[in-house]
Amino acid sequence: MARAVTLAELDEDDRNLRFWRLQRRMPAAWAAAADSGGESVVVLPSIASGPTVTRSGSLAQAYEERFLFLLLLLRRPGLRIVYVTSTPVDPRIVEYYLALLPGVVPSDARSRLSMVSVGDGSARPLSAKLLDRPRVLERIAAFIPDRARSHLIPYATTRLERDVALTLGIPVYGAEPALATWGSKSGGRRLFHEVGIAHPAGAEALHGLDDVAEAIERLLAERPGLRYAIVKLDYGVSGSGNALVDLDGIADLPARQRRAAIDERVREMRFDWPETPRERYLSVLASEGGVVEERLAGAEVLSPSVQLQVLPDGTVEVVSTHDQLLGGTSGQSFLGCVFPANPAYSRLIAEPALAIGRRLAAEGVIGRFSVDFIVVPDDAGDWSAYAIEVNLRMGGTTHPFLALQFLTDGRYDAGTGRFLTPSGAEKHLVATDHLESPELRALTIDDLFDAVTRHGLHFDSARETGIVLHMISSVTEHGRVGMTAVGDTPEAAMQLFARARRVLLDEAIAAARPSALPD
Repeated sequence: MARAVTLAELDEDDRNLRFWRLQRRMPAAWAAAADSGGESVVVLPSIASGPTVTRSGSLAQAYEERFLFLLLLLRRPGLRIVYVTSTPVDPRIVEYYLALLPGVVPSDARSRLSMVSVGDGSARPLSAKLLDRPRVLERIAAFIPDRARSHLIPYATTRLERDVALTLGIPVYGAEPALATWGSKSGGRRLFHEVGIAHPAGAEALHGLDDVAEAIERLLAERPGLRYAIVKLDYGVSGSGNALVDLDGIADLPARQRRAAIDERVREMRFDWPETPRERYLSVLASEGGVVEERLAGAEVLSPSVQLQVLPDGTVEVVSTHDQLLGGTSGQSFLGCVFPANPAYSRLIAEPALAIGRRLAAEGVIGRFSVDFIVVPDDAGDWSAYAIEVNLRMGGTTHPFLALQFLTDGRYDAGTGRFLTPSGAEKHLVATDHLESPELRALTIDDLFDAVTRHGLHFDSARETGIVLHMISSVTEHGRVGMTAVGDTPEAAMQLFARARRVLLDEAIAAARPSALPD
């Protein structure tokens, strides 16, 4: 009998080989979902901070809780879920999600749910915390009834998640770490070029300010009227790695002065996240790389996205389309989304996204990912679409859409751009991770639940409309909560979203009002 080895005894090549073998079991584990009894999933919502911005431990915990919508999978009879977080999730939050389950006795669902916390509230990735604590991993393994009928659902699959999967002995529904380059900004641009998908002019694989300046110089030679360029770190997330370079007037300068002016503008570039440490940004740019792209201009410039998934058998599906709600200096920091995307261009972006998905599937990618686009109308109102990046992971549009799907059992039709429930009812949503205001710190978790209930905002499973909250634990410390508003029409969803926002802010102001002193 071969001697058992520990993870620490394996080098990177050995780990990758073992993981490759483990992933070959994913189709059988996925097929087990069609049966009842013995199936289990381990949810590992480990989210690393962006390369230049570090979240606090408590905010990282709120992001881990963002995927508690996956508890709605417990509507499937016999399924067990192991949900892992850095610190314990407040039982009231768990009860909130279980109460959303349609047609399921909450106590039965709770009996099939195992919540495991590491007890480490630092800002480090959850997966790293787990690997430091083998006994916690042993506890998780003990909750898996049958490893042949189990898989791991991560936020993203890095080497850390690979090592957790190897330790547990279960495959991952996600792309192998060796394929991560396709999810970088440079990898995405190469992919668009290979597949023949329109994308903004620019350059990739840049390391340092000199590379950026040279790329902008070439870009200006091609497009003398270019007003702005965007610099993006290869592995920036939610716009945290983006910076805007103002190029106004440079094309009019004599050629001998142009490069010096570009160098100066590059040094003065404005970060999408103002708190970004400049020296840290430049260090990451030099070591990990980045891209430069033209900032597309027009009477209206929007940024929709397409969610896709590659099933373990290689089938590629367009899962949804969204219009992203964006902010920040360059207008590319993710704040929220509207679903479905405008039908005027939803099919226009779904078709190239599907081609990109098929190319990634050919590389061996499985799991959920998204492709972001910029769409611009011409004078006649016809839209042009440009792919801008691939997010080889779950993202900010994943949880609101899947919450809607699990709550209604509906499906998105990429051909029509509509989401329909089994009864034929159309549904729309507006969602954000960034309902935030200092006033919201006055609210407790109980205040949140009480407010949505008293004002008739809570999701109604009979009407299949209402508000679903997420990132609930961050409200008191950070004055921030996530929210998804579901309505029968785009207008109804937006009106509900606006009403809920007003209600919560009004409730927070009332909660902060001092009480009269007793006599």
